[in-house]
Amino acid sequence: MPHCHKLPPAPAVAYGDHPDQVANLHLPAADGPFPAVALIHGGFWRAGWDRTMLTPLARELASRGFAAWNVEYRRVGQAGGGWPGTFADVAAAVDHLAGLEAVDDARVVTLGHSAGGHLALWLAGRARAPAAPGGPPRIRPRGVVGLAAVCDLISGHADGLGNGAVAELLGGGPADVPERYASSSPAALSPLGVPQLLVHGGLDEIVPVAQSRGYAEGSRARGDDVELVELPDADHFDLIDPGHAAWGVVIDRLPALAS
Repeated sequence: MPHCHKLPPAPAVAYGDHPDQVANLHLPAADGPFPAVALIHGGFWRAGWDRTMLTPLARELASRGFAAWNVEYRRVGQAGGGWPGTFADVAAAVDHLAGLEAVDDARVVTLGHSAGGHLALWLAGRARAPAAPGGPPRIRPRGVVGLAAVCDLISGHADGLGNGAVAELLGGGPADVPERYASSSPAALSPLGVPQLLVHGGLDEIVPVAQSRGYAEGSRARGDDVELVELPDADHFDLIDPGHAAWGVVIDRLPALAS
């Protein structure tokens, strides 16, 4: 792993007026503009988890020549979190990259873990959503990385992921708010039209690997470019350990995704 101790500071940059509408910009120790990775943390969309979960990945990405944009957003349990605020926030955060001089905004990849993997996929597909929060995209991601991602909100709700987390996010089940599922589930929005890398651990007991398998199969059938890498001995949190083999899978493929 590259050494990160000489990286410049990663200031918090506001993309909105709420205290959680903020992201840290981690930059390489070089001159830009740089290809960018927008990092979206997980935690089943709930307050209690924050972007510091992905700070080690952000620093590691910066050491490899990427601008890492580590995003915070309003979550379920906070005023304005859930539908539509959570979605509007991550959309505004990624669109904010269009105004940052250090970023090559034509080479942006979204990367998320768990529920953040859902949001990373959604950001690539929101232009296709019938009623997407956040308005028309200013940034179109070139690719997506989903680490143990929640790819299908309908099956996620049916499976009770996170003890009802999907219904908390969207304000009900698919029978209650079908239009929200149609506008927010990556499985409903596919084909997304950009290359996607899904990495999932076989020992994951929080988001089952069936989420990635089912999505990959369905999306490929609709013509999408989706690569699924299953790591039989990895669990849910191994995927955000920059020293784990899972991260090597991501690093190997990121340059092509951002090209």
